[in-house]
Amino acid sequence: MHKDIATPVRTQEILKKYGFSFKKSLGQNFLIDPNILRNIVSYADLTEDSVAIEVGPGIGALTEHLARSAGQVVSFEIDQRLLPVLEDTLSSYDNVKIVHSDILKADVAKELNEEFAKFKDIMVVANLPYYVTTPILLKLLMEKLPIRGMVVMMQKEVADRISARPGTKAYGSLSIAIQYYMKAEVVMTVPKTVFMPQPNVDSAVIRLTRHAEPPVHVIDEEFLFEVSRGSFAQRRKTILNNLQSQLPDGKAKKEQILAALATCSIDPTRRGETLSIIEFGQLADALYPTFRQ
Repeated sequence: MHKDIATPVRTQEILKKYGFSFKKSLGQNFLIDPNILRNIVSYADLTEDSVAIEVGPGIGALTEHLARSAGQVVSFEIDQRLLPVLEDTLSSYDNVKIVHSDILKADVAKELNEEFAKFKDIMVVANLPYYVTTPILLKLLMEKLPIRGMVVMMQKEVADRISARPGTKAYGSLSIAIQYYMKAEVVMTVPKTVFMPQPNVDSAVIRLTRHAEPPVHVIDEEFLFEVSRGSFAQRRKTILNNLQSQLPDGKAKKEQILAALATCSIDPTRRGETLSIIEFGQLADALYPTFRQ
């Protein structure tokens, strides 16, 4: 049995061996608790037929646990200084591919198609860099990659926003953008003490599972997200006021906005946070002829 990377002693040894210093700009916080890593991997339900996509492997703490459970692991690492470290720490695993690339610029579909077409199951499992969590999630969802879901660690506050329900303070356009594609549930909260260096915030692991069908069918997904973003532009404002100020030429088209709200039986004095994703979908479709055609 291999000695786990994710212990305080082993992590320190590796960092010292390579003279590695953490870059705050890359949001580098390495996990030093193997039990938490095992739990994260268990939530992903990986098999030998699975490919695990990882973002920001660091020194390979989570990567090795993924390699033990999945048929193949593809890890995207932006920091060139970590490539020789990973080559060393993961040398005993022949099912790991490290891609030196910024995930936000990478052609993930190409990486998957070229080598791993034979795998029928794709999961994203990662301890995401906190400063780019949202752009990474949205990129992976918007690119329509054939993934079953994600098990990802992030700042707890962001996890709460992603999994929030209508009528709650955390609910917003991010909740809608993610929940349109995936069922979202927070499965673990993670204390700061299990990271090196310790972050300033608590973390959480969220499990996202792709819907067989979206909760609402819309004419234009992009427009749905534009309407939901606009509806939350100023949370204290009514949905009518927000849409007037956020949609193109919205003030001049007040009557059309009121008519669309009436079509959907949505009181114009409601606030965005009270609308369900289904109501947002119906409203986007009712507004579409005015603002998009």
